[in-house]
Amino acid sequence: MRWPEELRACLTTRGFADEVRAVLARSRELGLGPHALDAFARRTGRPDWRAAAGFLAEYLDVLDAQGVLDYAELVHRAVLLAGEPAVAAELAGAYDAVYVDEYQDTDAAQVRLLRALAGHEGAPAAPGSAGRTLIAFGDPDQSIYAFRGADVNGILDFPETFRRADGTPAPVAVLGTSRRSGAGLLAATRRLTRRMPLTRLPARKVRAHREPSAVRDGGRVEAYTYPTAGAELDNIADVLRRAHLEDGVPWSEMAVLVRAGGRSIPAVRRALTSAGVPLDIDGDDLPLRHEPAVAPLLTALRVAASGQSAALSIGPETAIDLLTSPLGGMDSADLRRLGRALREEERAAGRPLPPPSDELIARALAEPERLVAHDPGYARGAQRLGLLLRKARELLAGGGTAEQALWELWDGTPWPGRLERAARRGGAAGRNADRDLDAVVALFETAARAEERTGGRGALNFLEELDAQDIAADTLTRRAVRPDAVRLMTAHRSKGLEWRLVVIAGVQEGLWPDLRRRGSLLEADRIGRDGLAAPLTPGALLAEERRLFYVAATRARERLVVTAVKAAADDGDQPSRFLTELGVTPQDVTGRPRRPLTVAALVAELRATTVDPDATPALRAAAARRLAELAALTDDDGHPLVPAAHPDSWWGLHEPTRNDVPLRDRDRPVVLSGSALDQLANTCSLQWFLGREVRAEPPSTAAQGFGNVVHVLADEVASGRTPADLAVLMERLDSVWDALAFDAPWKSRQEKDNARAVLERFLRWHVMERETRGREAVATEHGFDVTLEAGAYEVRIRGSMDHVARDERGRAYVVDFKTGKQKPTGPEVARHPQLAVYQLAVREGALDDAFGGRTPEPGGAELVHLRLGAPQKEGGDALPAVQAQQPLDGDWVGELLATAAGRVLEERFTPTAGTHCAHCAFRASCSAQPEGRQIVE
Repeated sequence: MRWPEELRACLTTRGFADEVRAVLARSRELGLGPHALDAFARRTGRPDWRAAAGFLAEYLDVLDAQGVLDYAELVHRAVLLAGEPAVAAELAGAYDAVYVDEYQDTDAAQVRLLRALAGHEGAPAAPGSAGRTLIAFGDPDQSIYAFRGADVNGILDFPETFRRADGTPAPVAVLGTSRRSGAGLLAATRRLTRRMPLTRLPARKVRAHREPSAVRDGGRVEAYTYPTAGAELDNIADVLRRAHLEDGVPWSEMAVLVRAGGRSIPAVRRALTSAGVPLDIDGDDLPLRHEPAVAPLLTALRVAASGQSAALSIGPETAIDLLTSPLGGMDSADLRRLGRALREEERAAGRPLPPPSDELIARALAEPERLVAHDPGYARGAQRLGLLLRKARELLAGGGTAEQALWELWDGTPWPGRLERAARRGGAAGRNADRDLDAVVALFETAARAEERTGGRGALNFLEELDAQDIAADTLTRRAVRPDAVRLMTAHRSKGLEWRLVVIAGVQEGLWPDLRRRGSLLEADRIGRDGLAAPLTPGALLAEERRLFYVAATRARERLVVTAVKAAADDGDQPSRFLTELGVTPQDVTGRPRRPLTVAALVAELRATTVDPDATPALRAAAARRLAELAALTDDDGHPLVPAAHPDSWWGLHEPTRNDVPLRDRDRPVVLSGSALDQLANTCSLQWFLGREVRAEPPSTAAQGFGNVVHVLADEVASGRTPADLAVLMERLDSVWDALAFDAPWKSRQEKDNARAVLERFLRWHVMERETRGREAVATEHGFDVTLEAGAYEVRIRGSMDHVARDERGRAYVVDFKTGKQKPTGPEVARHPQLAVYQLAVREGALDDAFGGRTPEPGGAELVHLRLGAPQKEGGDALPAVQAQQPLDGDWVGELLATAAGRVLEERFTPTAGTHCAHCAFRASCSAQPEGRQIVE
């Protein structure tokens, strides 16, 4: 398809697809086929419409090949069919009268179809034209579908378009009684109509139409403004819950209406659901693929349906998403254990540098038989899901449908049972389970009907169809309304419905009215019956928006609540002009409700009251009695309805527990490493406990892998196994680099450049160490294990020295390579625990074998920061930064060892805040941090 060159950049966007869809729909509404649209485009000089005409021809060919019709084509072909003489005669004998509701929303194609059905196939003004009785009902004040081709003038032109048999205009009757709203509410909504002109009807008819009488008194309108969108949603939830709990309004008799579904519905849904308001949202207001319960099923179906070979192909991110979804049922701890086990398996198979954990997990999910030998405690979920994916793939390969594959994936997991149990228990979790079950049912209905409609086009086509639903207009996804839920929908979809209480939310200037021109790129609204049509003026758009607001306001029978945000700043959100047109003064609400009217909030308030020192004893006792009553409530199966009311579930009421088995045997030396000593004595003993003892650290990062690789290469050079040649080292580096997991390819390239710079600095340091400083390397990666006396304790120090050299005086000099981006200060290096432990180990004979059986004198130790360049006076960036520790003096190291050993034996693992907290993996479990304070409070 040859689109104009200026449109090339946007051809692949969803917005351009919407523009093309609008042009095609407009053409079919006006009865223009591909050739007619092409001729129209030639006359008007629009090459983009000519391209659209070619696209329309191809589009219709594809629909014919698939045996399907879209709505516009369905109406168009019905008009052509009804125009055939035989069909027209059959229609004439089939119907005596034709009744039309909501006539104001008809477009040009629907009017042509109506003329064929009613028998008015002659010219509008031709007297004596054959026709059946035709009665149309409509309200020009509710014409809101201009974006679909409807024209408010259609109902105003009805008397002339469908004249009587004698040639006179069709009569117009006005219904003068309003049976929906009370008198007060009716008066408020009628104030809106005063700003909506009706120039095509006689003034007497207009007055009668605009001044109906109510069948009952009552009804009220309220308007509120709030400082923020969050405050607005919290107060809407409060309005709904109070109406239900205090006024007895059923949930199903309430609705929340918004102007733009895609922009507003997700936020409103989250806020109201969290506040305990049960919601029902039609599938075409929220695309089905956005439902949380549907997303993992669609991802699994895509995995099963993708690829050409018989084997599954699963990317690491997709694998992790599936395993942590309800289909896999695994958590981060399970994934860590599985990843570690798979890496150990790779090493045992002779691969010392196995791929990253996420890649191994993805392979295992694609080949679930690899997990048979692993502990079911952490591998069961992955093995089950892998077998299900394989079964679904085999089913699709054998001609199975998307619906059948989805059922295999859904029914083969414990997820359905969990949702059913949660739904039966009720409460907030039950409401979420209800919503998820509704979404899954809607997915299966959509899959089944799509199969019936398209005749087995395959799972990938089904997935593409769902992906295309940005604003899903496919009624296949609509599900039955739950009997007791608040309806959340757009104002357009509320047409023809009514509720006792209606909340119109987010009535903001700029959003409602929305005066942006529709279809501004291809200008579908300019395709007219007799030539170029003038685009809707701002005045016409404003009138359309006001009619839409009027439709939303007239859905209420008893109470209408209109809300908006009124920001303090002049350039912030401001209420719409429509807010005051109802004749009520908006009330400015400056805060949120005191507490949500939910069971959880009630329990929280009662619990706070029971321990409030300022409350009277009688009030505290009354709060405790209420909590006891709530805690005693159970369902039919004996499960507590309000478990949070029972003190057994309250944190902070029990004394800290102690382990029956000591962490360390007091009769044995305390085993520590140099880095552990630093953590225990100087940094944070809780961090040491959670990381080293509990082993709750996250998986190794790419930075740690970077350091390991550099240490190995440094060891090979210093030991003489690899020549001190940068090209050789880079070749060795290339052989293992792909095993490191980086967040993005650019990060891998960046770190590889850094690795090259690190190796260059190391080689220069290596040469300078021997030639300038006169030190001779005697050991690399030298392991040691010594036991030291530290006050009342014995401490066993184990570790490995990166590099050991003999200086000119025969002393031992220990070097520790660092590849991090930070370095300690000078005073910190002077008392660096890890370097000091190395020197202590030298003094205790850890290097005797490297020095010919004698115990050398410690000559000091140093940190060599290979990633950081040296100061200019010490050689500049070409050399690594070096920080030296002098030979030990005093007994400060022994005091550190005693402190660390005491904390381990006494199990005193208290948090210590400091700069290290910024990179700590245990902030959520640390009582010294706000996010972890709930552990003990």
